[in-house]
Amino acid sequence: MVALGSAPRRTTQREMSMQTNRWNVLFTLALATGPLGLVACNEPAGSPGGGGAAGGSNLAELLKARNLSEADAVAALKTYTPTGKRDEYVMFASGGHGGNLIVIGVPSMRILKYVGVFTPEPWQGYGFDDGSKSVLKGGQRNGKDITWGDMHHPALSETAGDYDGQYIFVNDKASPRVAVVSLKDFTTVQIVTSNILQSEHGSTFVTPNTDYVIEGSQYPAPLGGKYADIDKYNDEYRGAGVFWKFDRQKGRLDRDKSFAIEFPPYMQDLADAGKLASDGWAFFNSINTERATGGNMEGKPPLESGASQSDMDYLHVVNWKKAEAVFAAGKAEQIGDMKVIRLQTAIDEGILYFVPEPKSPHGVDVTPDGKEIVVGGKLDTHTTVFSFEKIKALIDQKKFQGKDSYGVPILAFQDSIRGQCEIGLGPLHTQFDGQGNAYTSVFIESKVAKWSLKDLKVIEKISTHYNIGHLSAAEGDTVSPDGKYLVAMNKWAIDRFNDVGPLLPQNFQLIDLTSQKLQLLYDMPLPLGEPHYAQMIKADKLKPIDVYKPIGTDPLTEKVDPDATVGGKEKIERRQDGVHVFMTAVRSHFTPDIVRVKEGDTVHFHITNVEQAKDATHGFAIGSYNINLSLEPGEHANVTFVADKPGVYPLYCTEFCSALHLEMAGYFLVEPKDGGAAAPAGKPAAAPAAKPAVKAAPKAK
Repeated sequence: MVALGSAPRRTTQREMSMQTNRWNVLFTLALATGPLGLVACNEPAGSPGGGGAAGGSNLAELLKARNLSEADAVAALKTYTPTGKRDEYVMFASGGHGGNLIVIGVPSMRILKYVGVFTPEPWQGYGFDDGSKSVLKGGQRNGKDITWGDMHHPALSETAGDYDGQYIFVNDKASPRVAVVSLKDFTTVQIVTSNILQSEHGSTFVTPNTDYVIEGSQYPAPLGGKYADIDKYNDEYRGAGVFWKFDRQKGRLDRDKSFAIEFPPYMQDLADAGKLASDGWAFFNSINTERATGGNMEGKPPLESGASQSDMDYLHVVNWKKAEAVFAAGKAEQIGDMKVIRLQTAIDEGILYFVPEPKSPHGVDVTPDGKEIVVGGKLDTHTTVFSFEKIKALIDQKKFQGKDSYGVPILAFQDSIRGQCEIGLGPLHTQFDGQGNAYTSVFIESKVAKWSLKDLKVIEKISTHYNIGHLSAAEGDTVSPDGKYLVAMNKWAIDRFNDVGPLLPQNFQLIDLTSQKLQLLYDMPLPLGEPHYAQMIKADKLKPIDVYKPIGTDPLTEKVDPDATVGGKEKIERRQDGVHVFMTAVRSHFTPDIVRVKEGDTVHFHITNVEQAKDATHGFAIGSYNINLSLEPGEHANVTFVADKPGVYPLYCTEFCSALHLEMAGYFLVEPKDGGAAAPAGKPAAAPAAKPAVKAAPKAK
């Protein structure tokens, strides 16, 4: 890990400019020198990919043959990452409907991994072994398994407002859940949920030292999962902001130290935590302060119309430090499974304030210094820059222009802002580059607008393809953003890629922020649900392990599992709760490789990969029983099931591990209760289920 208080060296603007110039020089030289121009700078003519006209390496000819421009070639140089080379940044993108996390290298835009989070992920065996099943069970809603997730906003853990590379948190909008992913091994270790919310969107966002993970509601409903008819919307429907306490030492969210704050029944949208000057505060957007409910077949306007009548909605300004103290003082009420600071208490204790914000806002983004909050209004043409200093002064002076229908104090809009920037049609989300510039996605125009925070003027725009939603700059929402690269996360692809039927992928477009003009470098199709937000971290902040040590480690506890199997001590035992199989996996066999049980037995497999070589992963599958495990080097996993169908079931390794991978197999034999058919001649009818220890497996070298 990067030591607390230290930070990696950041590339200066001058260095970025020199690097860009270097690409231009290389390109010019390549055109001038013909066949050997570019590649001969680094490789001998006879090397793979080396020069020579016969190899077709004349750059001018290649450009002509592929109908490419000089700008295309420069873009390729800026993104090309040769084999064996690493990316400078790693981006974590939400997996949308897939409920998984997508890990992407930047600038190569290579997908490095999918991390199973809210849904089973077969390649990792996530959701198939006892441990990951228990994690998914933590996210059950009303006692039911949820087999999909609408993941929206990943949030990397922070120390002093900078990413620290230790954890990442993600949310599920549809079935309010928050998950913790350890970046030690890119494994989901916890999922929590609360019936206080029935939907959410303003999540996950972390406070500057990851004391809390913020989860904000979206569509109001009675708190705690109660029923009330829609005609009681104003009185019984509510929103809420949940503050999940994070125990960094345990790497888990602590429900007992978590609390919620009740909000009026507006539709809260996105959120952000204050930092530096605004540390201790949080900000939530809202839409539908009209409190429209739809009902287009009941004589009422559709929700989209009813929720878009007013010129202003309300920015929720929350003093979470004060809320923490109120919660600690016992002034929260138990509603459902969560302690809730009721709305009147939040008003009386000075926790919640409103500031009008332009029509149907979406993004709310705190500037790197924490002094200002940038809001984009979907139905407004501006980004509005709120001054935290002005907001705080108005609160301290108790200078309010009035109260809303529920008694929440309202600050005057003009008194709370520094100004507005005329952005264009449909401004949404904003990121920062550390050079005083902001970058806002402009949905209707399908553009990214670069603008000056100081002057509140647009510097330039670049087209994206198409209908941009979120965007992610390198460390772009920390106290010290890098800038350098920005990824536009576009909702539509239309004509960017080969046709694959009516359902098209999303389009991630990489943009260079260091060139004289914004330059589009790369299009990357994402065919895995609808990704929303992403965060991009400097790669050298991530320090994942290569193998699990010591051998037999459970990834969830980070300790040797009590049932870990040691090479040479494999065995099959019948116990009161069923048959226990203590197995090892090593290239290229399982020990034991034949397991006999009886129909109706509860079977417990305890499997340890005793390898310690990097990338020496084994799989374990039993067809027709839905058993599929991934065992990374040194990892231990347990899986429990009932052998309810007699028969012969091959078991085998699902990860190609050696030349004898296909031979890494065996049999799981389930004897019928009535004894079944006679055994072939020379073979026993059935071996005892409680068989003594079998031949020892060779230890991994």
